[in-house]
Amino acid sequence: MSLFTWSRMSCRALRSRGRRTLSLFSSSGPSNWSKVVSDAEKIVGYPTSFMSLRCLLSDELSNVAMHVRKLVGTRHPLLNTARGFVYDSKNNLQMRGLVVLLLSKAAGPSHAASDLLAQDMVSGIYPSQRNLAEITELIHTAFLVHRGIVNLKECTVSDGPVKDMQFGNKMAVLSGDFLLANACTGLAQLDNTKVVELISSAIGDVVQGLYYENYSNSEERSPAEDGCDVAAWEDQAFLSHGALLAKSCQAAMELARHDQEAQRAAYQYGKHLSLGHKLNSDLQPFMKAGAAAELLPFSLSAAPVVFHRQLVGEERWLQQLQQAKTQRNQQDYSQLLAAVKSGKGVSSAADLCCYHSNKALEAIQAFPSSEARSALENIASAVTKF
Repeated sequence: MSLFTWSRMSCRALRSRGRRTLSLFSSSGPSNWSKVVSDAEKIVGYPTSFMSLRCLLSDELSNVAMHVRKLVGTRHPLLNTARGFVYDSKNNLQMRGLVVLLLSKAAGPSHAASDLLAQDMVSGIYPSQRNLAEITELIHTAFLVHRGIVNLKECTVSDGPVKDMQFGNKMAVLSGDFLLANACTGLAQLDNTKVVELISSAIGDVVQGLYYENYSNSEERSPAEDGCDVAAWEDQAFLSHGALLAKSCQAAMELARHDQEAQRAAYQYGKHLSLGHKLNSDLQPFMKAGAAAELLPFSLSAAPVVFHRQLVGEERWLQQLQQAKTQRNQQDYSQLLAAVKSGKGVSSAADLCCYHSNKALEAIQAFPSSEARSALENIASAVTKF
């Protein structure tokens, strides 16, 4: 049985099994999602929505924010990143830290952690695990800021003066480095060599993933180059989007001195949840109907496009790509979007999303039944809602 045949079956089973747990996610509006996350925060006894604000509101970054005001009126992406810290209609809550805390609570204390005082736990979570959740969010935020660096060669007059764009790049580098330095300082204070090794390797994975991501989106890269199959997409997506959460989940188990089996289960949950979430994000432009779809930008390295390219063959794909380039108007790939939507690439990507959601649900069964585990199951099921 092939992966995608199995995933179609498991996706149907997931929809049947998850009818009750998915009721809170039945609306696409942000209010229901916010309510579910708010309920999950009550379970862990910590408002994770603003867990990195302590660093963001420091004197150093307050001074940076004053300088970033100079970018108002330009199209530098650092402005959108800054706005996202306050409110983002799609991802207005910091989910990575919340998942780490929920897993910590779901796993509970281990028998090997006799010298870790249970009375130090708050809502069933050790202080070191809460610090790890905050560190995870700081690292993610640092890379979000670094993503705000633009290629000055591609800037146009409408983007703003070149000196302002150069200034924005400097601010993105300095503020991102500041957040990353604070995260590394907190990481050292956890005083756990294995945790330091795990998170440090996750930082390296993200850097490598972003390098591959930028390379695949580069204009200098030939569309006929190899490496655009589904396996390569999953490898790259894990590096840039999954490694940090997967290894943070494993590190949370290590801090409570859980055994290798619990650490492996936590790692698998974080890995598959991240890949499912990335697939859900990639699918959004292809799931909308009518004019709304044309307003959503999509990448040629998005999962549905990669599936479409693999299914139609390289020769047909290059023909479609060339037609899109000759007929596009201000980077309008509407014809290519329609071609991908009419093929099986979208359904294949949706099936793979269901597959990863099921694998995350399977991994979390290693922990005892609890409200924290139920919340993690709801989150894993939610990534299949498009």
